[in-house]
Amino acid sequence: MPGGFDHGALLHAGEDEFVTGALGFLREGLERGEPALVALTPRKLALLREALGADAGAVAFADMTELGANPARIIPAWREFVDGTGGRPARGIGEPVWPGRSPAELVECHRHEALLNVAFAGAAAFRLLCPYDTTVFGPDVIEQVHRSHPVLVEDGVERESPACAPAHEHAAPFAGTLPDPEAPVQTLSFDLSNLPAVRRTVLAHGAEAGLRAPRDEDLVLAVNELATNSVRHGGGRGTLRLWRERGSVVCEVRDRGGIRDPLAGRHRPDGSSTGGYGLWLANQVCDLVQVRTTPQGGVVRVHMRIR
Repeated sequence: MPGGFDHGALLHAGEDEFVTGALGFLREGLERGEPALVALTPRKLALLREALGADAGAVAFADMTELGANPARIIPAWREFVDGTGGRPARGIGEPVWPGRSPAELVECHRHEALLNVAFAGAAAFRLLCPYDTTVFGPDVIEQVHRSHPVLVEDGVERESPACAPAHEHAAPFAGTLPDPEAPVQTLSFDLSNLPAVRRTVLAHGAEAGLRAPRDEDLVLAVNELATNSVRHGGGRGTLRLWRERGSVVCEVRDRGGIRDPLAGRHRPDGSSTGGYGLWLANQVCDLVQVRTTPQGGVVRVHMRIR
């Protein structure tokens, strides 16, 4: 296997084509003694385990609907896997997109797929294959797949994706806009003096929406970290907006700063720095985190499902 990061999309039509493509990819790696991690939805996990037979014991499996419910948690999981191989060539199969993902989640999944090319640009030898069923997903999803995957695999044939964006585009701060809320919005301006008011407001908003412990406390913790970041790094002040959306509580923090690191919130803090914890923590406790950098400043929007 050549060195470096090989990021491919397995374009398949139905389950049989998925199993054929994924099985060949895994068996090739197993014959070479390469560690493998497979993170898929439960149905595909069951199909692949059965097809592997006795070889399934040589593969690590993870339920992507749990591991990647928030797409920003997927890169740290792949990083942990790669770091644990001791520098040996390794393989993975990952399915960040599945039917039922919300429009907001889909946008962040496509962003995740693009950021994989940034996160593992220096990997010694890591092959990652991402399955997409062309009978399930429409042209808009497949178009994004072509833009984020340098390699396309279809009918057993590998080819380069001419539409894949160059590396500098993947690494650029995410400047896309976020949709305006459709529900009534509560707004609070804050600075260092009224961070306690931020916490009280989030807690009350969550309680009114039916958010239960400990998820209400997790949301307060996440928003407090983001607001504190605004005070420290975003010009000393910011604006908090809160509303309900599709069965979730949504909180948004805006300030005059900007988030330049494309992998912010996807680096596991190692204790060597006092920064980098706010977005990481928000990603660990919230169901979805959206980060944007605009000419006016930075925006972080977090979602917590009511359940």
